[in-house]
Amino acid sequence: MLVSMNWINDFVDLRGENIPELIHRFTLSTAEVEDIYYKGAETKGVVVGKILTLENHPNSKKLHLLTVDQGGKVVNVVCGAPNVKVGMYVALATDGGMVSGNPINRVMLAGYESCGMCCSEAELGLSADNSGIWELPDGLTVGTDIKEIFPIDDIVFEVDNKSLTNRPDLWGHYGIAREFSALTGKPLKPLDMVNPADFAALPSLDIKSSDELMYRYTAVRAENINVKVSPEYIKIRLFYCDLRPINLLADLTNYLMLELGQPMHAFDLRKVESVEIKRFPEEFEFTTLDGQKRKITPEMLMITSNNIPSAIAGVMGGLDSEIADDTTSLLLESANFDGVSVRRTSTKIGLRTDASMRYEKALDPEMTLTAAARFMKLLLTIDPGAKITSNFTDLYLKKYPERTIAFTKTYVNRYTGIEISDERIVKTLTLLGFEVLGGNGEFTVKVPSWRGTKDVTIKADIIEEITRIYGYDNFAVATSKSPLYPVKLSALKADENALKDTLVKEFSLHEVHSYIWADSKKNKALGIENPQTVKIINAGTPEHDMLRNSMIPSLLYFISENKTYSEDFGIFEIGKAFTGKNEKGEIIERKRLGIVLYSRKISEEKLLMKARDITDRLLLTIKHSNAEYKLLSASENYIHPKNNNEIFADGIGIGNISIIHPRIKNIIDKKAAIVSVEIDCTTLAEIPEKNIVYKETPRFPGIDVDITIPVPADKTFREVESLIKLPDCDVLRSLAVTDIYGEGTKNITVRISFASYEKTLSGAEVKEYTDKIISNLKEAGMSVKLGTEKLQTE
Repeated sequence: MLVSMNWINDFVDLRGENIPELIHRFTLSTAEVEDIYYKGAETKGVVVGKILTLENHPNSKKLHLLTVDQGGKVVNVVCGAPNVKVGMYVALATDGGMVSGNPINRVMLAGYESCGMCCSEAELGLSADNSGIWELPDGLTVGTDIKEIFPIDDIVFEVDNKSLTNRPDLWGHYGIAREFSALTGKPLKPLDMVNPADFAALPSLDIKSSDELMYRYTAVRAENINVKVSPEYIKIRLFYCDLRPINLLADLTNYLMLELGQPMHAFDLRKVESVEIKRFPEEFEFTTLDGQKRKITPEMLMITSNNIPSAIAGVMGGLDSEIADDTTSLLLESANFDGVSVRRTSTKIGLRTDASMRYEKALDPEMTLTAAARFMKLLLTIDPGAKITSNFTDLYLKKYPERTIAFTKTYVNRYTGIEISDERIVKTLTLLGFEVLGGNGEFTVKVPSWRGTKDVTIKADIIEEITRIYGYDNFAVATSKSPLYPVKLSALKADENALKDTLVKEFSLHEVHSYIWADSKKNKALGIENPQTVKIINAGTPEHDMLRNSMIPSLLYFISENKTYSEDFGIFEIGKAFTGKNEKGEIIERKRLGIVLYSRKISEEKLLMKARDITDRLLLTIKHSNAEYKLLSASENYIHPKNNNEIFADGIGIGNISIIHPRIKNIIDKKAAIVSVEIDCTTLAEIPEKNIVYKETPRFPGIDVDITIPVPADKTFREVESLIKLPDCDVLRSLAVTDIYGEGTKNITVRISFASYEKTLSGAEVKEYTDKIISNLKEAGMSVKLGTEKLQTE
């Protein structure tokens, strides 16, 4: 938002103040200022000139040879503007002057001497109009510097809009002037406006509504309006604040919006005589002022006249009821609507305007009548022949409750840690518009309506008001004496930190970050089906209208974008995925870890085994337990239909480890292997962590026995392992798979290690145990081939 200090000076006398320093204090106390612009600083030596003679250039169809009176001196000027004429008063940049940083000197132009330049408004930085030179009002004193006539010199600063989200009162110059009043201690001038009570006897307008989304609607009628063009000061202020001047009535509505933060709309009285604010039961198309057709749905609030839509409430007016060049009468709307409704409407139709931005901040309904009265004061001042022909018809359906907050000076001192006098507290709050009652250390304040919609609600808010104006930089620096206690991390957060550390430190994976929605455009590029889980109603773009149900598609796109930087790498992300809604209609949200490995150096099988090793290590590190895997049917089209396994921890399914579908993989890179791992961190955090059991290493040599076991396709190694681990065998130390071969029925070679804490085992003792193992396996229908016994030496 752009703020003009000339405008601020209308309401607070800031003469003698250091303006840049004051703007810096505004940043520290109120809202962040992003930049400061010194308007007019690079324009010098531009005076009022009068064209005395005009001749066409003999060798040019566009150029004209002028003589211009610049005040006590007549100079020759070559000018190409199409609107020049004898007797015209112009803005003349004189020899040695400057226009928007460009020096003006005497030059030969097309064979003729030119001792200055007749300037357009655009060249002077006063508007975007470059169609011709600026035609000044007749009768001005020739030779007068135009800066003495028009408010060209100005300091304009830009406020970060995010800083104003919770301060709807600061979306207009008057609210910001109130802040400068409090910062300087100088009084805020009252608004100059007509008194609505003076027009109470005039006829009322036909204004109707019972819709809960309409809070207040103030309307007034004016006729016999003959002035069409706004005064120069209004046009300059609008342009400096990034709005384009149009005509008097449209400019005044924009001017009041920038001045008071209250959006307004002027309807041509020939097209809108009565108003009803309502919603329509059926969808229809509506053409807005920008000429675009918008789809109106039943939840959108509309302004209508005789049941014909005239405007989208809080967003934009209709093309058919706009102010025209021949408009001489108007119906002025100054209204307040439900902010959430306005935001939803503007988002859904893809039209965010200056008005909708303000309405969605929860504006003060009390401002509608004030703004209408101020509008009429400006209109009657600019066009004295205009007449107000109705009363200020006011339909007020919803009022915010009045807020009063009690606090003590002791409370202020305890929270701030400094001594602020009663007088300073009362003065600060009064300058900010609060009504302060009480004294002697006990106060009750009445919160002004413009701060009561959502801003000031509790005692701590009052403390903030006092201290920010006092100046945070005026606080004495002191060490806090408050005790600080360590905060224990939740299981989910602790697991998340441990997962990240392990993946980065032990496996050199790269962490990435993505958005929570599924990007349909990117998914389509990879051949991935977009999820149909949870739809976002007000999505920023159509490609982002679904929440993701998995981390893997986003990671696959990252792999595709980064594959040229390395032939072998892995990435991971811990983020949110959404699987649908529960019976209460609430979104089911899960925290998940996604891992994708990419390699052109090793085979798909080896890369899958690497992913398994990573998974094993993660579970061992986080839960001190071993991972188990079972074949799982692929539920997504980017997962291999056969090479997909569910991951279990303590018998609980926590995710899956998969090879990427060949079709998707080939789109990314035909010569690479790509595998993925996805773990549900929410489920993982609910699994209790096992205690670590430490065992002494035997001091005596052990014996290793290799056995090869044919394992049917329908059995897992974990089931075989339970037959090998004898419950009464206290010398069996470990099992390790050393080889797997064969198709269908897999032949798995297992190395069984035996060792005793008390003595060196003999072959006969080990054979007793191996015979029991072989017997168990045969009973389970598996023949066993016994390998060679060998002595393990230390």
